[in-house]
Amino acid sequence: MQNKNWYEIDHPEDVVSPSLLVFPERIEKNIELMISMIGDPGRLRPHIKTHKTAEIIKMQMEHGITKFKCATIAEAELLGKCGAADILLAYQPVGANLNRFFKLIIKYPNSLFSTIVDNTTTTALISEMAASKEVSIPLFVDLNTGMNRTGIEPDMGAVALFKQIADDPNLIARGLHAYDGHIRDTDPLLRKQACDSAFELVINLKNTIEALDIEVKTIVIGGSPSFPIHAKRNDVEASPGTTLLWDERYGTSFRDMPFLHAAVLFTRIISKPKKGVICLDLGHKAIAPEMDFPRVKIFGLEDAEQIGQSEEHLVLKYDKSETVKIGDFFYAIPMHICPTVAKYSKILTIENRQVNGAWKIAARDYQLEI
Repeated sequence: MQNKNWYEIDHPEDVVSPSLLVFPERIEKNIELMISMIGDPGRLRPHIKTHKTAEIIKMQMEHGITKFKCATIAEAELLGKCGAADILLAYQPVGANLNRFFKLIIKYPNSLFSTIVDNTTTTALISEMAASKEVSIPLFVDLNTGMNRTGIEPDMGAVALFKQIADDPNLIARGLHAYDGHIRDTDPLLRKQACDSAFELVINLKNTIEALDIEVKTIVIGGSPSFPIHAKRNDVEASPGTTLLWDERYGTSFRDMPFLHAAVLFTRIISKPKKGVICLDLGHKAIAPEMDFPRVKIFGLEDAEQIGQSEEHLVLKYDKSETVKIGDFFYAIPMHICPTVAKYSKILTIENRQVNGAWKIAARDYQLEI
């Protein structure tokens, strides 16, 4: 039998396209690599926004990972259903989501739920609700260390916010949270310098707070690109997410991180509208469309140029279009895996080159039961 590449499967004629395929053995190796890089699973708080899948959560729990990070109430609920011990909702809850957050706490008493805040108003609202329900809520102060997306700047305003939490009988000052997703230097040395500079802001703030005789128990820091740097710190919890499935953007940009691609798209040519042009069934509904072209690396069509995409179609300029035919199938790695996973209700699991099951993308929707 001809040797196949790792992503190729037997009996592709039976697979619907487009589909998302995952390889549990490769996910397992990525989990093992995450743990080996940090040394202690107790210092890992992996984000589940990439996969949103119970089976992958449980794989991590089997390796001794007990702390998780998530971005939606649905993801937090999924973690509660899986019996995760420590769940950080790293997305400040507002409006109706505040009520939902408290419902989670009541429904899953064996899990410790916490969340982040970056302002006094939300903090006061959480305190009032906690008092009315006679519970204490652990909070992290979310810091803006340069990404300018969420968080409070690490200055005296952040000190005052942390003290507000620490002094409130309805709240528990759990620690500091900072996501440095703006740091994407491909050179590992430059990336380390940028990470260290951003982290220095966090440490300085921690020292200022503790000078007031207020303990900062935990620092939750970083994402996937900064994970190798933060993994070497003894006093933090690191929270990578993309490392579990990996994608082409990170794989190309961060060659110092030897994680395995563990998810591929399965696609077919659906049309050849004119000479030199082919069309695949990888539209906006099948792959994250927020990035510039190329949005996917297609094995066997690396020299084709992606020139257009709509809801159901990905159009390529391909000078060798005569060498392929309608119905031909290909495998592809998305540039951005996280929002691509959310396009699918399930992912097909591959073992020994066979489709042997499917995992539900359980937290794909914004609402499960709560």
